[in-house]
Amino acid sequence: MKLQKIIKHLQRLHPKEIDLSLDRIKNLCKKLENPQDSIDCISFVGTNGKYSTIQALYTILKEANYKCNIYTSPHIQKINERFVYNNKELNDDNLANLLSEVEEINNNEPITFFEILTAAYFYEARKYPENINLIESGLFHRFDATNILKKNLASIITAIGLDHLDWLPTDAQNIEKIIFEKTSSLLNSKIIVAKQNSNKINNFVENTISNNLSKKIIFSKDYNFTLKENNFFYYEDLFGALKLSKPNLLGEFQLENVSTAIATARNLTNYKINDDHIKSAITKIKSIARLQEIKDGKLKDLVKNNQLFIDGSHNPLGAKVLNQHLQSLNCNKHIILGMMANKNHNEYMSYFKDVSSLTTIDIPNQPNAIKGDSLKLKIKDFYNIKNKNSIEEAILSIPLKENDIILITGSLYLAGEVLNLN
Repeated sequence: MKLQKIIKHLQRLHPKEIDLSLDRIKNLCKKLENPQDSIDCISFVGTNGKYSTIQALYTILKEANYKCNIYTSPHIQKINERFVYNNKELNDDNLANLLSEVEEINNNEPITFFEILTAAYFYEARKYPENINLIESGLFHRFDATNILKKNLASIITAIGLDHLDWLPTDAQNIEKIIFEKTSSLLNSKIIVAKQNSNKINNFVENTISNNLSKKIIFSKDYNFTLKENNFFYYEDLFGALKLSKPNLLGEFQLENVSTAIATARNLTNYKINDDHIKSAITKIKSIARLQEIKDGKLKDLVKNNQLFIDGSHNPLGAKVLNQHLQSLNCNKHIILGMMANKNHNEYMSYFKDVSSLTTIDIPNQPNAIKGDSLKLKIKDFYNIKNKNSIEEAILSIPLKENDIILITGSLYLAGEVLNLN
């Protein structure tokens, strides 16, 4: 109860949920004696793949006996997920005490919820000076609260695509502007560029960071991977080649994220990470709500012997790679869809092919989500589409045959509700 009370209070400190500026967090961190200046960080920017890349690199670092702190957003099931120190989530009491202390120092000054969470993360992270901090950038990066570091070990640019366009000026809602916002203010250290969706995007990224003095490690130029049969893939960079077991993550697109994590780990030259650490780690990665199979629980019981998956993808790039995986499966696919109101619903669904049925639902506890019945009316290219009032009702409404699968997708918030309900 104490944690929920302080969270509700923090959410009322600023009228806007997001207000892109660095002034407020810089002022608060100054009161906190600038904890962000004394920690070792690896920064993650991009549209898709940040979370999975973080989890892959985290597992490699753990395997090499390094302790990590991790800051990600949004959380899936509980806010504690955003505050990982010494490889463990902060418990309710300690998180409540941390947030209360930072709010007392903030002294009720206007600050957004994300900004004060970020300041609190930095404040606690200072207690672990030997740890490596894996920090996920929020919206865009240039004016994101995480972008107040003066130094870092590396910056990772994951796949970039169109998303959050409503936060850009109407005359600048394009991929070039998104790339500029995400990559133009990276620190001078090392930059690892993941595989991009097109040569055009890759060229824009390279042009934007061309004046940055960092060492640049770019997919296909400086590292690469090849998928082989018998559950192996080959990774190669300037340090040599590795024959690796396929990661314990579904979807070939995850090989891109894992390879980016490997490239980063091998370029942390002041850390002792060897090939055996990498080989062992990539079979132990935990990635929640990213093409995750639900193997037991209340909702799994409803589908009996059929498979049930959740995926938090919510933008066209996420839909594209998710559909590529679905196309590799020889079975009927049924999608249950819930999305936030500010997403491009038709474009998201346009990437899915050969879907046997589509069921729209409300996302519980999310006032900014589009209602399921409105979502059904907006999506025009699916003939077999219906709306149901709940996640359970949607699952039970699908006439499953042997080997059919159900995928619940469209939002990380929906994925969190599914996991909590299950």
